[in-house]
Amino acid sequence: MGSTELQVKERKKLTAWLASAPESAFVLYTIAVSFSVYFSMFAFRKPFTAGEYAGSGWIGLELKTMLVVSQIVGYALSKFIGIKICSEVTRGHRPVLLTGLILWAEAALVLFAIVPPSLAWIPMLLNGLPLGMIWGLVVAYLEGRRTSELLLAGLSCSFIVSSGIVKDFGRFLMASSGVTEWWMPAATGLCFLPLFMVSVWLLDQIPQPTALDVAARVLREPMGVTERRTFVRTFLPGLVLLLGAYFFITAYRDFRDSYAIEIVKRLGLDVDSGLFTKTETLVALGVLVPLALLVCVKDNRLGLLGAFAIMTTGVTLMGLSTLLFDAGKLGGFWWMTLVGLGSYLAYVPYGSVLFDRVIARTQVAGTAVFAIYLADATGYMGSICVQIFKDSAQKEVTRLDFFRGFTYLTSVLGLGMLVASGAYFLRWRPTPRLPDGTVDQVSP
Repeated sequence: MGSTELQVKERKKLTAWLASAPESAFVLYTIAVSFSVYFSMFAFRKPFTAGEYAGSGWIGLELKTMLVVSQIVGYALSKFIGIKICSEVTRGHRPVLLTGLILWAEAALVLFAIVPPSLAWIPMLLNGLPLGMIWGLVVAYLEGRRTSELLLAGLSCSFIVSSGIVKDFGRFLMASSGVTEWWMPAATGLCFLPLFMVSVWLLDQIPQPTALDVAARVLREPMGVTERRTFVRTFLPGLVLLLGAYFFITAYRDFRDSYAIEIVKRLGLDVDSGLFTKTETLVALGVLVPLALLVCVKDNRLGLLGAFAIMTTGVTLMGLSTLLFDAGKLGGFWWMTLVGLGSYLAYVPYGSVLFDRVIARTQVAGTAVFAIYLADATGYMGSICVQIFKDSAQKEVTRLDFFRGFTYLTSVLGLGMLVASGAYFLRWRPTPRLPDGTVDQVSP
């Protein structure tokens, strides 16, 4: 028997076992492999932010800002491309696409180490271009199931925890192995490449949603241009409010993540003591618990209400913790942890449970992946705008002071738009199903 035939046989055995396994075993397996895929992806995206890259870039931007913005531009473009690709790609093409995207990202990091600093923005843009599609390809395996909240909560913890860990890993490589800050991103990615490849293969063994899953959460099928336009027209007022809030929430989360080194140094904290692993682990635990508890809510309207409650709690926590910090009642470590927790409580549901519950509640034909990519494309445009604004209009302001002010702005605007969008979606009545199992046209 050839190696290919053996792999196919082992795949069928594993998929069959997962299909008949107890629900707890299926959930643990799926969380573990999806977490591992996205965790290892971050080793190709975030380690470079652990470097300082001192110097000036173009158009008045600092060199590091230019690199960060270039990667985010690529990442944002990837989200726009993903609106089409991730909502249309079939199950059989996902693992090949995932593998190709990560190899592209690693090749860009090698190029980053080779080119002169003045041209380093080009490989950073090329690095971000494939990585933005990986989230949607992974979520497509998890959405539309009765346990989707639990699965997506576990997956979401991957990018909260991994960002801090891969930055600490990159700084470890520079300190222990003599790797320069220019080669460190490629070296980190190479270390995590085997884990990514194995994890993708294991992820692809997950069986399709069951009949009970479809009955509870609506069948999720690839969306063409017509279906995507119908989805947007159907939910336009609520989507505008949600995307407006996400514009600021994503920009805020990205600023905290990309300039954490500079911010914590201003706070007088030790950046080489595993600080980011500590803060982001606490944040991940704080996000995982409320999101995972949503799996206990079977009623889709109450589940959607729970998602909005989590997000509004997040933006409120950002503002309150900053008030306490400014009043001298909260230290730097706990302030960074609490604003991180607040931002991720507001941010994570967009990419996980929010749109899954919107579709399940309204019964409108569509996929959560399409809505997620619509939001992400908007959010990362916000991230680009804010970082350029900081280095052009607020050049003399430290990143710490800018971050404090931006916290208040995001907290107030985010709370207003989330409350309004929540009121819009929660008054929606489910669409009646037709005899063939399809859904009828919807109006609120």
